[in-house]
Amino acid sequence: MTEADLDRSYTALCRALGDVGPQRSEMLLAMVALALIARQDSAGDVLALLERSRERCLQE
Repeated sequence: MTEADLDRSYTALCRALGDVGPQRSEMLLAMVALALIARQDSAGDVLALLERSRERCLQE
């Protein structure tokens, strides 16, 4: 993914979160996460990413 693609994707995510509002933002993020997980070739990659993300959340 190019820097421009990443920027467009991040911007679209921010807009979608704004559109659904704080009451449904968690649901939107869950739906996106599940859709992206389903596209992965192996559970190992997904589990490693989940662990890294969990650790980062616990640090803050």
